Amino acid sequence: MSPLLQLSRLIDRLSEFVGRWVAWLVLAAVLISAINAAVRKAFGTSSNAFLEIQWYLFAGVFLLAAGYTLLRQEHVKIDVVLGHFSKRTQIKVEMFGIVCFLLPFVFAMVSLVWPLVVKAYVTGEMSQNAGGLIRWPVFALVPAGFALLGLQGLSELIKRIAFLQGLIDDPTKKKQEKTAEEELAEEILAHTQGGKR
Repeated sequence: MSPLLQLSRLIDRLSEFVGRWVAWLVLAAVLISAINAAVRKAFGTSSNAFLEIQWYLFAGVFLLAAGYTLLRQEHVKIDVVLGHFSKRTQIKVEMFGIVCFLLPFVFAMVSLVWPLVVKAYVTGEMSQNAGGLIRWPVFALVPAGFALLGLQGLSELIKRIAFLQGLIDDPTKKKQEKTAEEELAEEILAHTQGGKR
């Protein structure tokens, strides 16, 4: 079980790394949106590329952070029902959900979308909007995001098996005391102060 727990820790570190960097895409989307709105109001002009990059960034945040969200135990759960059962039963139900629903769904999504990504890349598919962007990067976010979610699902499964064997503490405890907004504000402040030195 020890090598599997090491794999789980490695996956958790990957999800943590991706989640922290993807948070910066929110800031980028806000800045691009504000600049685009200001240019449109001031000069009466706009760019479809700027609008589309905002959609791409939103898709990136939503898809790439799914594994990070699972790591942080922030996905929607049926705690109203599960709360009446023992912790071991709750863990077994979650394991059933991971094995029978999450991992097959991830596999189906990646295998269905990957051919579309390849086709868009090979054909150089572009947005139909004037001045629009190429499509394959945003299409590639779907299998990438689901692959990260699947990896984190595997990590969560390993942790739940280890918990049932008495090897680790409860893996369903939330991993953070601060909200994501508080963490992002602290990170921005740390980068700002680091840049002034």
